[in-house]
Order: sequence, then structure tokens, then C-alpha cells
Amino acid sequence: MLFDYVILVIYALAMVGVALYTKNRSGSVNDFLLAGKKGLNGWMTAFAYGTTYFSAVIFIGYAGQFGRSFGLASVWIGVGNAVIGTLFAWLVLAKRTKNMTRRLNAKTMPEFFEMRYGDKKLKTVSAVIIFIFLIPYSASVYNGLNSLFNIVFGIEGWIVVIALAALTALYLFFGGYFATALSDFIQGIIMIIGVVCMILCFMNSEQVSWDISRLVNDNNLTWFTFDADSKGLYGSTVSLVSLILLTSLGVWALPQTVHKYYAIRDKKAIMQGTVVSTVFALIIGFIAYFTGALSIFFPETYDVPHANVIPTMLSIVIPVGLTGVIAVLILSASMSTLSSVSLAGASVIAVDLYKGAINKKADDKKVNTVMRALCLVFVTISVVLALLNEKFNIAAIAYMMGLSWGTLAGCFIGPYVLGLLWKKVSTPAVWTSVIGSLALTVLLTVIFGYDKNGWACGLTEALKDGVATSPLIGVICMIYSLISTALVSLFTNPPSEDILKNAFEKPIEGEIK
Repeated sequence: MLFDYVILVIYALAMVGVALYTKNRSGSVNDFLLAGKKGLNGWMTAFAYGTTYFSAVIFIGYAGQFGRSFGLASVWIGVGNAVIGTLFAWLVLAKRTKNMTRRLNAKTMPEFFEMRYGDKKLKTVSAVIIFIFLIPYSASVYNGLNSLFNIVFGIEGWIVVIALAALTALYLFFGGYFATALSDFIQGIIMIIGVVCMILCFMNSEQVSWDISRLVNDNNLTWFTFDADSKGLYGSTVSLVSLILLTSLGVWALPQTVHKYYAIRDKKAIMQGTVVSTVFALIIGFIAYFTGALSIFFPETYDVPHANVIPTMLSIVIPVGLTGVIAVLILSASMSTLSSVSLAGASVIAVDLYKGAINKKADDKKVNTVMRALCLVFVTISVVLALLNEKFNIAAIAYMMGLSWGTLAGCFIGPYVLGLLWKKVSTPAVWTSVIGSLALTVLLTVIFGYDKNGWACGLTEALKDGVATSPLIGVICMIYSLISTALVSLFTNPPSEDILKNAFEKPIEGEIK
């Protein structure tokens, strides 16, 4: 175990080194958010995108919970993440986002909405929504690490959560997006090495022993049939399809993933990023869910909570000396996500609320200082929520993430994606998407909660069970957002010609063709 702890210490020191190395690269708001005027190359952006996409939630929450429920069919979630959530997302969004945000001089998604649709209130409301709903996602990442270190290392979860939060806050506070991207590149390499080591250990284990025929045929564990004990509206087929769509299409409108396109350098970088991020997502996504499906061969996991399935498997299979490597794999996936989410949450408050509404005369230095401080505030709130969730068992890790992704994507996917592609999208259509998706989220959470638990149960119990259907709710809200945005735009007036010319036609230096 000593060697494993040494690996963890080396990793922590490396992240401190990143913070110190990048501390002079974030002097302005532009530097802090976009890594300077030049932007980043394709490899760094691709790893930043991929490591933000995958965190402890996929390894601990999703892989354990849905690998157990759906068997090998859960692998299609990882494939969808690579094809829809990465390849198609880059092909459709990367170039258009880079060009339009430069024309509009937008550094955040709320700022993009304000400039694209000419509505300052839209910026304020979207900033508040983003800040609030990114916190459960951040907390779910901390919860995942809590389970891992408690079972594998016997370390109290709250110690790990606080230590990780401090480390993440350190390099984010000093280096901003450049520090995040540099650490993401390092962490991405660690993740690839880690997942390869992990799957080799599992396949070589006594329980599995590379017996592919047994893997495919035993216990109805096949690629296309799966078993889930769900009932009511949230049956197994609907559940799997919902998870594929939420985790694959939802990232098209999440501020922490969309932000990566803002800061990419040029056309060559976009081409590199498209290929590298897709390959990265396919490796990580496939192996994570494939590992979760192997839980059927480990009886020790049958009666443990879903969040403990993967940690329990790791404690059985991973030999001494490699445990530290696997722990660093999960840490890398988590820290990259936490830093991106914290940066996205803090930036919308600092840039869009503080500078945009509270103190419009604030200079660049003051905004930068506020943004750094808000990164710390965001991390602190997320840690508190994670610890409260651990104590009171408010929601499963996977469903906290689903609630966050579903709400944000439901509000913004229509206004953001269609707004990049279609001049006709109107301001009333955007408001219809945002307000309607929020209302739908609340309404469906209550309805589906009662459906799962019976209509005679109390409201509190219904809400808790309703959160467990968050992937389905998120998909419904995304479909609503796209349809309502398109339909309302057909019957309402688009923004003024000046706004549209500024967004779609304004000449910019270095435009990506």
C-alpha cells in the first residue's frame, strides 16, 4: 500500500506544479477564461473536452449502476458518447461556435445569448440557472470519489473530498483555463493508461479469465438484451435510450463542454481535436461501461449500493502497486471535470452578473479577482452539498448528474444549437425553451416520482423517486427545447438585422472557413 500512497502524493505534487507553472498565464479575464488570444491547439483542447466529459460519475456512478442493470447493452452508452456526444458535436458545433463567439466577443454562454438575441435579461437568467444546476453535478463527482477511497483505501470520504477540493481550487485559482487545459492533457494520458490497466486486470482475474463466450451468454448478459427491475413509465428500454441521449446529446449545450470550442486555435486544431477527442471518448466510454457489465461475475457486489459496485470490484481485482494508478485514473477524470465545471459556474456570475449587472464599471482586474474568488465559492458549495448528500442520502450519484445535465441541456440546447445554425431563431422562442424546460423538469419529477412509488406516497418521497428518472426527464426537455424553439421562431420575429449581421456576417481576423 505504501507504493500506492506514493503514487497519489506524486500526482498531487504534479498538480501543484501545474498551478505554479501557469500562475502568470491568467492575468486578464480573457487569459483566465480562454487561455489568451492565440487559444489552444487541437490535442490540448481534445483532452480538455474528453476529460471534462468523463469523471468519477461515469466510472463509479454510471458504470456501476447501469452496467449492472443493462449488462453489455450499457456499452452503447459509451459508443453514443463517442459518436454523438463527441464526433458529431465537434463537426457541427466547433467551427461555428468559435467564429460566432469571436464575432460577438462572448466569453460565456449567457454572454452569447445576450449578444445573439439582444436581451440582457436572458443573460442574467441563464447565468443563474447555470450556476445553480452545475453544483449538483460537481457534488456528484465528489460523491463518486468518496465511495472509491472509502472502500479501496479505507480513508474517510470527507477527508478525500476536502483534499481534492483544495487541490482543484489551487490550480484553478492560479492558472484559470490554461492550467485546467494543461492538467487535463496530463490527466487524459493518465486516464488512458489507467483504463487499459484496469480492463486487463479484470479480464485476467479469476472471475472472468478472458472467457468471452461466458461473458456474452451467462445471465442474459448480451449486447442487445438487458435486465432492469424498473417499473411504470420508466421501463428498461426507455431507460437505456434515455441515458444514451442524455449523456450524448446533452453535452451539445453544457457550458463546460461548449466552452472548449471558444478557446481552440484554428481549423487545423479543430480537425485534430475532432479525431483525438472521438478516439479518447470511445476508449474511456467503452471500457468504463464494459467494466460495469463485468460486475455480474462478482457476487461480492450483488448487495452493495450501486455507488460501491466498481470500488468493490477494484478492491478485489487490482493488485497492490496498481491500486494507486487506478485511483489516480479516477482522480484525473474527476479533477478535470471539477475544474471545468467550477470555471464555468464562477465565470457566469463574475462576467454575466457582476460585470453585466452589479458593477458595470468594474475593470478587467477586478472582474478577474471576483472570478477567482467565485471559483473557491463554487468549490466550497459543491463540497458541502456532497457531504450532505453522503450523510442524508439525498440522491444517487448518477441521478444528481442526470438532474444537472438534463435541466441545463433542456433549457439551452434549442437556443444554442439552432441559434448557431439558423438566423430565424427569435428571442421569444428562447424564453419559451428556458422557462418551459424548467417547468417541465419540476412537473415531470413529481409525476414520474408518484408513478414509480405509487400515487398514495408523500410529496417528499415522490420527489426523491422522481429524481431517479432524471435522464428521461432530461431527454423530454431537450426534445421540447428543440421543437419549441423551432416552432415559436416560425411565428415570431427574429432579432434585428444589425444583431444578425453581427452574429453571422461580421468580418473577423482569422475566421475559420
